Amino acid sequence: MQDCAIRIDTDEALRYLGVRGEAEPRLSEKMNELADKLLKSLQPKFVYRIFDLSTCDVGIVLVNSGLCLPGKLAARMLEGCQSAAVLLCTLGSGFESMLRALQARDMSEAVMLDALGSAYVESGCNAAENEIRTRLSGMYLTDRFSPGYGDLPLELQKDICGLLDSGRRLGVTVTESLLMNPSKSVTAVIGISDRPQPARIRGCKYCSRKMNCEFRKGGQSCVS
Repeated sequence: MQDCAIRIDTDEALRYLGVRGEAEPRLSEKMNELADKLLKSLQPKFVYRIFDLSTCDVGIVLVNSGLCLPGKLAARMLEGCQSAAVLLCTLGSGFESMLRALQARDMSEAVMLDALGSAYVESGCNAAENEIRTRLSGMYLTDRFSPGYGDLPLELQKDICGLLDSGRRLGVTVTESLLMNPSKSVTAVIGISDRPQPARIRGCKYCSRKMNCEFRKGGQSCVS
């Protein structure tokens, strides 16, 4: 389990709020103020494990894990990879407490904090990815991908959390409706290869959340 001293990408958080272009000065000031409070209050934590890969009739097997990643997305993303990292990053229950307290005082600021939390946990995933890259010097990583993206079943959230012992190690569980608890928690898979890995599958048409995506409602995309 790792703590990661990282920063919050407030520009990304503003995109989550649907802000296009440069934000109004008052909004930027408030976002920076809330980001500073969040940084002083908690840091993302992550855990990961690395597995060799093999194939089966329905998908990609993480050797000695009991877990298979079915479907076309996993096969495409892990093409040419010898192993893969499975990771989980979370802001923990501390963020939930901060958010509830702010919701009781100021709902508009709570919405801002929620967006900042989403950006912060993604930065935590970036930190995990950087640690893996440093640990495996000379190897190459794919883009990370998560259950619920493309045809990778959201139900795999539970399997990944079990594999990483996330309840004991980070206090993260998955509800019966497949929501992560605490909410600012992310699971992901990253392929590892001895050859450079291009971006493979990106874009809204591959995403299972495209019909309810806040970016798409605002005419944007989460992929740059």
